[in-house]
Amino acid sequence: MKQEELRSWSIAELAKLSRVSSRTLRHYDQVGLLPPAYTGHNGYRYYTQPELLRLQRILLLRELGLGLGTIGQVLDGQADQLDALSVHRKWLLAERDRLDRMARTVGATISALQQGDAMSGEEIFKDFDTNPYEEEARQRWGDQAVADSKARHAALSAADKQAFMAEAGAINEELARCVDAGLPADDARVQAAVERHYRWICVSWTPNADSYVGLGRMYVEDPRFTAFYDKSRAGLASYLLEGITVYAASRLSAAGGQSTA
Repeated sequence: MKQEELRSWSIAELAKLSRVSSRTLRHYDQVGLLPPAYTGHNGYRYYTQPELLRLQRILLLRELGLGLGTIGQVLDGQADQLDALSVHRKWLLAERDRLDRMARTVGATISALQQGDAMSGEEIFKDFDTNPYEEEARQRWGDQAVADSKARHAALSAADKQAFMAEAGAINEELARCVDAGLPADDARVQAAVERHYRWICVSWTPNADSYVGLGRMYVEDPRFTAFYDKSRAGLASYLLEGITVYAASRLSAAGGQSTA
C-alpha cells in the first residue's frame, strides 16, 4: 500500500491543502456530508485519502451549483467512485469545450466591432447553446432549482441518461393504458404511475407539493409539453395533471418535497 494512502491529515492541514476553511469542514461533518476518518484523543478531526477524494467531489459539485443536500444525494447514489469521477471529468471537458466555443464567438464579435464590420444574426449567436426552457424554469422555480437540476443531470452516465429517457416513455405508455381503461385519477394504478413520474422528475429535481402541481399545469398550459404527453394518447397531459394533483395532496409536503408515505 502506498504511503500516501496510509497517512492522515488534521482538519487544519486539510483546510490549508484544499483551501476550504476549517469552519466549513466542521459544517460538512455536522450535516453528514464529510465525516472525518476518526477523531483523536485531543478532539481533533483527522482525514484520510478517501475523505480527501470525497471532498474533491463535493467541491466539484459545488462548482456545478448544487446545494449541500443535493450533493449528499448525488454522492450517496454513486457507489463506484472511479466511475463517478470519470463522469464529472467528462462534464468538465464538455463545459470547457462549450466555453471555448462561446469565447471564439465573442472574440469574433470584438474583431467585427473593432473593424466596423457587420455580423449576421446567426454569427452573433453562434455557439451559444442555450436551453429554451431554462429561463422559464428560473422564473418559475428559481436559480437554485435550475442549478441543481443541471448538475444532477450532468452527473449521470450515458447509460443513466438512456435509462432516464426510456423510463419517460414507459411511464407515458402506462398512463395511456390507464386512460384506455377509464381509470379515475385516484385509482391505485394511476397513482402508481404518477409515483413513477415523480421519482423520474426527482432524478433531476425534487419538487414539493405546490411545485409538482405547478409542473403538471405547465404540461397542460404549454403546447410544447402538451405535445410530448399527448403524442402517447390524446388528453394525456390533462390526465397526468389530475393524477399529480391527487398525488401531491396525499403524498407530498408543501415545503419539503419529500413523500410522506
